[in-house]
Amino acid sequence: MAAYLWLVLAFISDVDASSLRPLRQRSPCQVIQNEVYCNDLNLRTVPATLPYGIQKLDLSRNLLQNLTQEVLGNYISIHHLNLHSNNIQFIQPGLFKNFTNLQVLNLSRNNLDVFAISKINIGPLTAAERLDLSGNGLYTGMTDFFLSEAPALMNLSLNGNSITKVEKKTFNGSLALRNIDLHNNVILEIEEGAFDSLLYLSELDLSINSITCITDFNLSQLKVLNLSKNSLECFQTTDSDLEYELLYLDLGENKIHYFPVLPKRNKLIYLDLSRNRLMSVNTTGTEDELEQFRDTFVTHTQTAGTKRYQNFSSLMYLDMSYNKIKRIPQTFFCSMLSLEHLNISYNCIGNFSVNQETPLNSLKTLDVSYNALQKLSFGENTLYFLQELFLQGNFLSILDPGTFQKLPNIRGLHLQQNYLNVCPSYGKLPQTGVPPSCVYFVSIPTLHFLYLSVNHLEVLPPFAFNGTPLSLLDLSLNPGLDVHQNVFSGLETSLTHLSLRENDIPKLNMDLSQLISLKFVDLSTNKLTTLPLWNKKSSIESLNLQNNNLATLDYETVLVLERTLKTLYMGYNPLNCCSNPRFLYMLQRSNVVVPDIATVTCQYMENSKPVEMNVGSVTQEQCQNLDSKGVSIIVIVVTALVVIVVLVVLSKVCHPKRRKLTDGFRA
Repeated sequence: MAAYLWLVLAFISDVDASSLRPLRQRSPCQVIQNEVYCNDLNLRTVPATLPYGIQKLDLSRNLLQNLTQEVLGNYISIHHLNLHSNNIQFIQPGLFKNFTNLQVLNLSRNNLDVFAISKINIGPLTAAERLDLSGNGLYTGMTDFFLSEAPALMNLSLNGNSITKVEKKTFNGSLALRNIDLHNNVILEIEEGAFDSLLYLSELDLSINSITCITDFNLSQLKVLNLSKNSLECFQTTDSDLEYELLYLDLGENKIHYFPVLPKRNKLIYLDLSRNRLMSVNTTGTEDELEQFRDTFVTHTQTAGTKRYQNFSSLMYLDMSYNKIKRIPQTFFCSMLSLEHLNISYNCIGNFSVNQETPLNSLKTLDVSYNALQKLSFGENTLYFLQELFLQGNFLSILDPGTFQKLPNIRGLHLQQNYLNVCPSYGKLPQTGVPPSCVYFVSIPTLHFLYLSVNHLEVLPPFAFNGTPLSLLDLSLNPGLDVHQNVFSGLETSLTHLSLRENDIPKLNMDLSQLISLKFVDLSTNKLTTLPLWNKKSSIESLNLQNNNLATLDYETVLVLERTLKTLYMGYNPLNCCSNPRFLYMLQRSNVVVPDIATVTCQYMENSKPVEMNVGSVTQEQCQNLDSKGVSIIVIVVTALVVIVVLVVLSKVCHPKRRKLTDGFRA
């Protein structure tokens, strides 16, 4: 009983105490353990009702203007503070002095240029490791007020500001920096020694600026350097035997005329020189001076007056696309023993060859598309690991017939937009005699993807791909192409994608259903009036028959297609609305999807006039009415024919009698 009375008194005292405490307003923010999310709430100040001891506070996309001790002073335990996209114009000096756990501070997309005009430091950021000041309208000299006392800072983002010059003193208060993002500013000048004091700097992004020249690159500790989308005309490393750690160098979209002078001892893995003005792969001089290359890749610099050896033994990716290079000596690749991806597309190269001296045996992707190639040759035992070869958009017409049989691991050949002819199969390649003006595609056991569109092909001979397990074959845009009946022999179990688009084919000579793995077929923009009967082996899932002369599909063909077909394109054909009810049903209500159903129209005769309507609007009743009208007309025609036949027979029967009567009368 005493214990029960004690519980009642305790409950009453709790009620009295709670009535004396002021009611605490409920916070509009979302609290998840030690993290508080107050983003997108149109807040003008920090809510006073947040729990103590929080570690992350997200106040992004609000209307905050001033950061003061009164606003944030109660949350010194924060590790991560996000103030992205507010209207912050003032930060109380020394505000973050007691934020000894603050590691991440995001002040991006505010109005900190207004604060910087006052030339007051915000005070120490003693523990901050990551600081984002991007999109604040800061210009040269303003960053000093935020970086002067940030000894632990490792990651700094200053992108999207208005900085025109990187000064030597800029990072003096942040010597621990490892990653600096300065992209999308207006940088014209980098003061000598601006980054020299940053001994741990490994990543530097200077892309999308207005830098014109780098003549003394000496940041040996740097691993990633992005200088793309500037106005660079040259890039040159200081002459040194020091080993550089640089792995990634992006010089794309600049105005560089000659190959950059890179560290003699480098670890480069990635080099992008695309979209420049390279006319030569030499570091100095013009195209005529390319003969200066020796058996090993030796280049000369006029400034040093000594020979410089460019070593690319670690390079795996090289992009020199979209330049004006006319010639690349084979010796250029001598030291590139690890190169896996080479892109030299969109240049002016007329001749490209690989020999045993520079076999490029690590190369997996080679892109020489959209050049002026007329000659192409690969030596024996070269390009051993090449898997993808891009040669489209050139002037190739005559090649060594067995060119592609020399590539033991080739998987994809992109040969569209050339002038190549396909050789017929003779079981094996001819070893002697004059090379024919065609290329063999037989007996390439690793080839799965072959693109031969826009090659002015006239004939596809029988067994043209025998012994080559193609899964994709593109023969489109070869108008007038004569496809032999047995051209796909040997591809019965491998071919899954076939395109014969825009070839003006009037009739298919081959039975595609014999290709039992075929799933995607494009026969659009031809002159087909019918399809051959397909047997039940067909496994086609997608069929494009747009822009042909088809009035309907055969009933048996429809039955076969319905078994596996998932997608059918039928637009722009002169379809007959009611000639095949099963075909109409497939278009309207079966599981087959017709993505272009809005453009699929058909015709029927009404009052002796053709009427066109969307195939989706045709009803069975309309077709039945048309059928009944047709039956009535047929009955009338048949009856008339019967009457005519009867009259003719009667006339013949009666004619002899009349003749006898006439003869008797005359007698």
